[in-house]
Parts: sequence; structure tokens; C-alpha cells
Amino acid sequence: MRPVAVIGIGKTAFGAFPDRDLRSLAVEAGEKALADAHVSPSKVEAFYLGNFAGPSFVGQNHLAPYIAGAMGITGVPATRFEAACASSGSAFFHAVSAVGAGLYDVVMIGGVEKMTSQTTPKVTEILAGAGDMAGEGRAGATFPALFAMIARRHMYQYGTTREMLAAVAVKNHANGAKNPQAHMKKVITMEQALAGKPIAEPLTVYDCSLISDGAAAVIIAPLERAAEFTGKAVRVLGIAQTSDQVALDQKEDITTFKAVREAGEKAYKMAGLGPNDIQFAEMHDCFTIAEIIACEDLGFVKKGDGGRYALEGCTALTGPRPVNTSGGLKAKGHPVGATGVGQICDIAMQIRGEAGERQIERHSIGLAQNLGGSGATAVVTILGAA
Repeated sequence: MRPVAVIGIGKTAFGAFPDRDLRSLAVEAGEKALADAHVSPSKVEAFYLGNFAGPSFVGQNHLAPYIAGAMGITGVPATRFEAACASSGSAFFHAVSAVGAGLYDVVMIGGVEKMTSQTTPKVTEILAGAGDMAGEGRAGATFPALFAMIARRHMYQYGTTREMLAAVAVKNHANGAKNPQAHMKKVITMEQALAGKPIAEPLTVYDCSLISDGAAAVIIAPLERAAEFTGKAVRVLGIAQTSDQVALDQKEDITTFKAVREAGEKAYKMAGLGPNDIQFAEMHDCFTIAEIIACEDLGFVKKGDGGRYALEGCTALTGPRPVNTSGGLKAKGHPVGATGVGQICDIAMQIRGEAGERQIERHSIGLAQNLGGSGATAVVTILGAA
């Protein structure tokens, strides 16, 4: 496999945009990525789109050519990927695989979701479709309920506390407040986080990610050609996608995500690196417990210590290993189809030294972890300075 580099990035702001449609968001992100890479639409050889539920949220199918055509990208493969909240992470994995294999040289990967066109109950219902509808769905279990079970079991097995969950929320809100593209730019205190409106015990509103609109895009090329386009290329050091059972009751241990562990191991092996080499990370904090478990599954701490790791400030912007400098899904926002590629953009911004107030000192090797459902899909990507 030949080395691959990210040569262009582009994102919209994440938020609630009643006057924007799905295509306009995706086109904005894509055109920003084209401009950043100094690439014209005619040079794009394939278009991969991550989108979870455009047909359900906005009633539009056939989304990949629908969006690619609006950017002037025609005559090439245009394909939509669906892997729940890991949809664009999966699209990125397959695009990197294709460029690495020599099938294409210049590929755009987009991710988009327009969620706020539906009511909160309807959004929750649509998202629940990424779980086991025959079992969990029939029992009325939505994702807040499922991750509440995961959190409660983690508390039982490892002594994790609500203060540890709240520490993740407080930290990510603080980071999001420094991110001009974040959905929620609101600093919160530990007291506020603990006193939040209950959603599914022990999770409060501050433990849950946002319902957001937004899009992100990146352009990749062989590393050997990256200098033709940009002096700011970011190398894909390692990447892997794995899967697991969809239903919680089919998992051996709901306090760990097997797919994340396996994807992490494969990505580390491909990169020739280990957990201690990762300087910062963007993790899939759809709920605060998910970030805690990801830190454990990816080897940043031993199993059961993820909550203490957060509470002690180790993942803060000024900590030894910052996590979710963007604000994460918790504050940056979670337009589910855009999240995976959005993470790649955020890692690239840090490596390129373009993260503004959120810029960290050690930023040459970063990791992105994108989760689908309650751990049925995982994509782990390691990026480094080219």
C-alpha cells in the first residue's frame, strides 16, 4: 500500500441552521476542501460520501451524485457510505484504501447530516435505527438508554463516578467555547454538569451530544504527489475499520468496545506506533462515558481508569494528552454523517498549527476514533506531519 496524505480540508460550522439544506452544507465543505488543496473539481477521480440518514431526515436519496454534481464533480464514481455515526469515518477508510491501492490519485471524502429538520423525538427514533430494532427497539431502548446502561455498568465494575462523567463534559464545553465552528460555545461548571436535567440515569443533558446540522470534507492523494498541491500535507500513518455485534446483549462486556480495541491495534500496527506515541486525540464522545471507555480501549490508560484520567485533567487542553480539543461531539456538535471526516479535519488543523485558541504544543501525531451505534462499527485513524 502506498502512503496517503490529506491535502485539503473544509468544514462548515456545526449547529442548527433552519435556512440551510443538506446539499448546501455539503457543497460548502467540499468547496472549502477543494480550495485548500488547490484542486479543481475536474481533477477529483472519485467521491465518497458519509451520510447516516439523509432519506429519513430530509427525504432525499441518491445523495452522493446529488452532492458531487452540485460541485461540478461528474463522470466519476460517487458513492454513499452508511455506518451509523461512523459513516464518514468509514468513507474515509475506504477512500484511503483505494488511493493506497493505486485505484485513484485524487479523491474527495465528504460527510454531511441535516438533523434539525425533525423534532427531537423523531431524531431519537431515527438514530435508534442504528441499534438492534428487533430487540432493543421493540423494548423502547434508544441510545441514551443504552449508553446509560453502559455507564451504570462501568460505575459498578470500576468505581466510575458522576463527577468523572461530568469532568468530560466540563472539559469539552471549555474547548468548544474556543472553537468558532462549534455548535455550543458555552462554558459550564462541574456543579452545572452534575445538576443537569436527567435524560437516562446516570446521564444528564450535559452527558449527551447535540442534534446538529453540518458538513466536513477532505481531499486525499498519494504522499508522493502531495507537494504538487500543498505545503501543508498531513500523512495517514495508520487506519483501520472493524465491526462487532449491534445489540448490547450480544457483547461479552458492555464496558468495552471490542471494535475500537481491534481497530486501534490494527491502526497502531500499520503506523508502527503505540498508545504512548499519540500526543492528542479526537474521540467519539456521543456520551461522556464513550470518551472514558475510548481512552481505555485505545490503551491510553488501563481498563477502569478512564474516568480518573479525565477527572485529573490529563485530557484537558493543557494536559499531557489532550482529547477533543475541538469540543468533541459534546460541544462542537454531532451531525452524525459528518462526524468522522470532521474529526480528520480537526486533527489536521492541529498538526498544521491552525487551531487558534485551541492550538496545543505537542501536535505532530494525532488519533481520531469514530464509533457507530453502541460499538458495532469503529474506525481509528492515526495522522502525522508529512
